[in-house]
Amino acid sequence: MVNITRFSPLEVAVENLFRGVPGWLPETGTRAPESMKFRMDVTENDREYQVLAEMPGVRKEEISVTINGSEVTVSAEVKRETDIKDGVTVLCAERYYGKIERAFTLGQEVDEATAEAKYNDGVLELKLPKKTVAAAKRLAVH
Repeated sequence: MVNITRFSPLEVAVENLFRGVPGWLPETGTRAPESMKFRMDVTENDREYQVLAEMPGVRKEEISVTINGSEVTVSAEVKRETDIKDGVTVLCAERYYGKIERAFTLGQEVDEATAEAKYNDGVLELKLPKKTVAAAKRLAVH
């Protein structure tokens, strides 16, 4: 019986091109899978945006939230604890470590002064109040 495997020369060329670039896994030569990025839910009401981001295994001291107008960046450093003893062979290592980051733009600027961030049980909760927009002023033409 013959085993047939799919071969894509373009995929191999891309893997070789980006081998060694940060964000690419050296073991496989491919970009970190989607499962290694954290997932978020973003909702809004008339007063604020709310972001819930799943970041399991991250300490709150390692989380960084940056607000610049309507742009929000959430990042963290995921550290790998190694406790491999002598005589132990690792058969499979799938846990990701390194920097994870998500950046997004909201529809309205955020009031940085009153924004809040809480981290509990692996979930980061952001409350991002919307800046009040001054009403448009109509100028009289003289």
